[in-house]
Amino acid sequence: MRTFLSMLFRSRDALMLGALLSACGSGTPAQSQSQSQSSDAILHDTRPPLHHARHTSSGYVNNYGDLPHESFLKWRWERWTQGLPKPPANGYEFPLDRPDVAWLKANRIVDTLTWIGHASALVQIDGVNVLTDPQFSRRASPVSFAGPERKVPAALSVAELPHIDVVLISHNHYDHLDTASVQALNAQPGGPPLFLVPLGIKAWMADKGIANVREMDWGDETRAAGLAVWFVPSQHWSARTLTDRAETLWGGWVVKTPEGAKHPYSFCFVGDTGYSKDFADIGQAFGGFDLALIPIGAYAPRWFMHAQHVDPKEAVQVFGDLRAKKAIGVHWGTFELADDPLDEAPRLLADAVKEAGLAPDSFTVLRHGQTIRLGDTR
Repeated sequence: MRTFLSMLFRSRDALMLGALLSACGSGTPAQSQSQSQSSDAILHDTRPPLHHARHTSSGYVNNYGDLPHESFLKWRWERWTQGLPKPPANGYEFPLDRPDVAWLKANRIVDTLTWIGHASALVQIDGVNVLTDPQFSRRASPVSFAGPERKVPAALSVAELPHIDVVLISHNHYDHLDTASVQALNAQPGGPPLFLVPLGIKAWMADKGIANVREMDWGDETRAAGLAVWFVPSQHWSARTLTDRAETLWGGWVVKTPEGAKHPYSFCFVGDTGYSKDFADIGQAFGGFDLALIPIGAYAPRWFMHAQHVDPKEAVQVFGDLRAKKAIGVHWGTFELADDPLDEAPRLLADAVKEAGLAPDSFTVLRHGQTIRLGDTR
């Protein structure tokens, strides 16, 4: 019992343990080396390499130091005694745009971004439909009756999406890898998308009946629906139960149109992360991006969250390190996963952008469901 309580209350997981982790299943342990890609999938490049992830007896580890073991019990006690998180000033009535479903389904010409909510975004570039961390369920949890509940509906249902060509999964936490969502996408009319996942998640996907999966290590590169895609590091961790910590990898994704594309474009989806030198490495390796999708929420209290989730000021540092032309803040305003009010992150982001001397629209947020055209970021 002492060992179990130590695992429970010293956990760094502000997401999973609050969502009744013991009710879910786990995948098989990840392999320490990247899965081999077919020769026609590899893209030869002269940019500096990003090293593969290091795997130890305890699982995968971050590039720039392991996450500290902070007291989960202390955090939950503070949260309960202080009545946190405080409700947002808008009483959870966030603006929700209604995307033009018919236009998005027909569009294969205009580059667009639609924020569906949390870390889920539809990116249409070069006629390809890319979806990040699909989460369409009511709860981010292994069970339907408890766990973090969605405060704002998903702006699109799976049925309303255009045919998705590529799905990018950053890691296996429930607010980023949702079983019902990926199974629905796998059953979409016209055939399943290609799921690009970190090492260790392919076996989990197979257990859910999903076969069109490509598993990647940090620094791996591939082609997906004609796009060039790389899996890149972040500073985070993984788990879906109390016993599978760090057995699967975590990270972000870089996507670029192929050489010779009529409208060249690149974006970086950061995934979940604390601040680290990884982003300067990525910025150096790729020389910058047209767009970055960077998390800005679930950062409080800092003593507990700082190593695993950036706050808005650190998100601006990530933006600079990546050398991106424009950034959109995600991972806020949808699930109450930490102690920051759901409407606070955009305000702090605007302050941090101003303090950094950047143009107000260089790093901003969208309304849930808002679609923007990406041409202005080239």
